[in-house]
Parts: sequence; structure tokens; C-alpha cells
Amino acid sequence: MPTDIELHIPVEAEVMAVDLLVGHCELSRTRLKQVMQSGAVWLTRAQSTKRLRRAKAELRPGDEVHMYYDAATIDSQPPPAQMIADEHDYSVWFKPGGMYTQGTKWGDHHAINRWVERHIQPQRTAQVIHRLDRHTSGLIMLAHSKAGAAGLSQLIRDRQIEKCYHAIVEGEFGAPGDQRRLDTDIDEKQALSWVSVLAVANGRSLLEVKIETGRRHQIRKHLQGAGFPIVGDRLYGEDAPEGLQLCAVSLAFVSPVDGSPKRYETPLALRPKL
Repeated sequence: MPTDIELHIPVEAEVMAVDLLVGHCELSRTRLKQVMQSGAVWLTRAQSTKRLRRAKAELRPGDEVHMYYDAATIDSQPPPAQMIADEHDYSVWFKPGGMYTQGTKWGDHHAINRWVERHIQPQRTAQVIHRLDRHTSGLIMLAHSKAGAAGLSQLIRDRQIEKCYHAIVEGEFGAPGDQRRLDTDIDEKQALSWVSVLAVANGRSLLEVKIETGRRHQIRKHLQGAGFPIVGDRLYGEDAPEGLQLCAVSLAFVSPVDGSPKRYETPLALRPKL
């Protein structure tokens, strides 16, 4: 059986989605249904392109179906996320390292928004509000209503959410209690991180990092630039068996829904340890 397939099929007559795909590839009907449920099949109708999950969906002439099949992606199973709080309009989850924040054209069953949609009760749509790198663990918020999405997005734009991370780095960053400001521009944009030493042992340091800006890979770049790459950072340092030792440990803000102060924390057992 093929391990990867990319199809772009114009629809010329009314047909059921799975029947169209069966006629254009070697995958079984059962496998194709799995591929569709995994979010690897797309439907273009008029000016809109969306994932096509229903095997029995009726297609019309003028539609176009796209399939991006990668066997390894379809068969991969993400580590489970853990709910921290359900606030109805939004929820907060612990995303384990290795789980994607969002899907790709090759599927979305391995992304946290789809994982939450399939596991939260009562079931709701889940919109990602902010991102965590795939290999970064920790707290992430998902909105379940327009009000939740709009309110949280505004807080992020206004920098009204306090984000705190823990990281283990190679080297002795300083003595416990020492603090340092890292403000090297990232991608020619202002970036500011505040770093405090929590502990030092065995040639490594456990750091608390608070960020005032949210540039891509900001913490990883700032720490690597200071000479202290994060343990397990394959992009800016070296790989390690324990994986990337960077975790979003707390989020604090005033709820845009009811105006109450909120603080969410990653359980101690899930945080990086020296």
C-alpha cells in the first residue's frame, strides 16, 4: 500500500465523497473514512476550502476534492492533553510536548484543538487563541464561543496576559534568586524576557521566564543568545532524551467574560525538574 498520496479531483457529477475517493486511489473504504476523520481531505466549493470529514457528504459538479495522505501522520496518536479549567466560553489545557497546536493539510487529529473538540463535555468547537511550539509543554487556552475568542484575543493584543515559563538550560545561569533582562530584538522586532534563577545543579539551571512580548521562539532564542540553550532544544541547541525542557507553567489575567481575576497553573508533577 502507498505511504503517501496527494490528490486533486475535480467533481464532474453528483457523487458521495468516499465513492469519489475510492475510484481514484488504492486505499480501502475503511481507510479512507479514517483519513477523512483525521482531517486530511479537503473540499473546495465556490471560493471556500474546508476539511471534509463526512464520508457520505454529497458532492456537486464544480467541486474539487483534495487529499493529502501520509500513512505515518494518519497512524500517529498524540499524547493526551489534560484539562486545567473549563470556563464554558473558553477552557485551559495542559498541552504535552509532542502535541501540535494546530493541524496541517495532512491532518488535524494530532492537534490540541481537534483533540479538545473530541474530548470536552459537553462537546463544543475549539479555537486556538495563542500558540505553543509542538515540543513545548504547558498551558494553552481554547475558545468555545465568539465572545470568548474575541475577549481573549483582545487581551493578547493588549499584552494583558501574564505568561510564565520554566526552562532548564545548559550551564550555570547564576545563583538562585538572580534576575536578568534579555531584550535582543527578534526578527527586527522588540522582544523582552525577564529571567530568574530558581535552582542550579549538575551543570544546569532551572529558570523562570516571563515574557512581555510574544515573538516566535522568543524564549529559546533569547536563552541561546545569552549562551544558555534550553536542554533538548534541537533547533537552537542539542537534542536530549528528555525532550525540550520548556513549559508554560502559569497564565494570569482578568476574565473578559465576567471581569474576575484568573490564574491557571501547570501541576507541579508536569513541570521540568533538575
